[in-house]
This record gives sequence, C-alpha cells and structure tokens, in this order.
Amino acid sequence: MSTASQSGAAGHFTAETPDGAVLHATSEGQGPTLLLVSGLGGTAGFWKSNATTLARSFRVIRFDQRGIGASTRGTAACTIDQLAQDCLGVLDAAGADRTVLLGHSTGGCIGQALGRLAPERLDGLILSATWLKPSRYMTSLFGTRRAILDENPHAYAATAALLAYPPAWIEANWATYEAALTSAPVTAQARQVVRERIDALMSFDGSASTASLMMPILILGARDDMIVPAFLQEELAAALPGSRKTMLDTGGHFFPVSRPDAFTANVAEWIGELG
Repeated sequence: MSTASQSGAAGHFTAETPDGAVLHATSEGQGPTLLLVSGLGGTAGFWKSNATTLARSFRVIRFDQRGIGASTRGTAACTIDQLAQDCLGVLDAAGADRTVLLGHSTGGCIGQALGRLAPERLDGLILSATWLKPSRYMTSLFGTRRAILDENPHAYAATAALLAYPPAWIEANWATYEAALTSAPVTAQARQVVRERIDALMSFDGSASTASLMMPILILGARDDMIVPAFLQEELAAALPGSRKTMLDTGGHFFPVSRPDAFTANVAEWIGELG
C-alpha cells in the first residue's frame, strides 16, 4: 500500500511502504512515464541534469531510495527485490500504471528484478552500466570499497568519485569531487545504509530470470567504466538476445553525468521507437 501527497509545481510526492519507509519523489514533465532509478548512492539528485532534458518529452519520476537523502529507512531488509517493490510503491503513489524504467548500475539490477516481479508494469527497460551477476573483479572491488568504508568514510567517498569519472573530466570538474567528500557517510547510520546496499548488489544474480524479461530492453555502457566494466554489459547483452546494446567510447561509470547529451539522446531515441 502506498500513499501520495502532491505539492508544488515540481510535483513532489511521497510513497509510504508497508514496512514504514517514506520515499520522497518528484514528477516532472508530461508524456509517457519514465522512472529513473539510481545506483549505489540511491539519490534522486543523481539524475538532475538528465531529468530536466528528458522531461521535455516524458513524465519523469525520480526518488530517493529507502534510507537515502530525504527518504526514511523503514524496517524491511534491504534486498534488490525489496528495492524493486519500492519502485512499485512510487509508481502507485504517482498514479502511473506503466513505465519505462531506466536504472543505472544497481538501479539496473533493481530494474531486472522488477521485470521479473511485475512485467505488466513495464513498457521497457533501460539497463545502464549494470550487470547480470557480479564478476570476480566486481566482487574484489566492492569488497575493498566496503572495507575502506568501515575504516575511513572520507576515503571511501574520495575513491568512489575518482573511480566513477574519466580522470580528465574529474580534473576539469573538481567541484564534483569536493561535493562527494562533503556527502561522505560519516555517521554510523549512513555507513550501515551503504554497507547493506553493497551487500544487496553483490548478492544479486539475474541469470535465472532472463527468460522472464520479455519487454524491450536497451543496454547502455561506457568502454572506460572502471566500476562496472564493459565486458559485463557484453555478458548482459548475450543473456538477453532481443536487447539492443549501445556503448559510449568514454564517460566512465557515471557517463549519465559526464556525457549527459549523448546519454539522454540515446534514451529518448530508443523510447521514441517503442511507439
């Protein structure tokens, strides 16, 4: 069960989950619904520049995931399936029967889970910088990041930003790095939320569910991604033979931020072809 309250021109609303989490969301624009689901960070703010562009053609919904930003944690265990159920709660609160779901990184795992749990709610899936199941590289990388998180949250935030963007881009946009340090998970509660989200993404394995993903699927990636390497998008595309795959040559893991024009153009073009 979800409840919604609308206020303001930006279309802010909330969705309350059965376990008591209150998810803060925004709806902007008009047209076919596009639900944006961010990755490990879980914030609606990740999509800010993309949402402004996409809202010219679509009704764009984005939200802070449970325990992140303005949204409260609730009591349910943090799993990819639970985060997918939270997406359904947001859609219900927004009065959206169907949507294209655009999930980046962990958000793409959430999208795969929603495609299995409620395929009737999806007109399409866009899986951006995501994976089918963790590789040895990802397991080692996120295990290391988890250890850094416990020892030094500022170092965790610094390495996350440095890994997420091409070096030349982060050098030219140093305020992004400084903002990452400012939002480091310094409290015990914040670190626990990050820790459980890392555990959730590392436990995800969509291998057994690919046959249930019958909706149109677009796979996006960047060849210089150091967090979710390009070979994982290749593996995902091979497991979903009806999907389309588009790879940017550059952009790093956060290519929706570093390459916003190319990213939104690919998204809008593909959705436009759905008819």
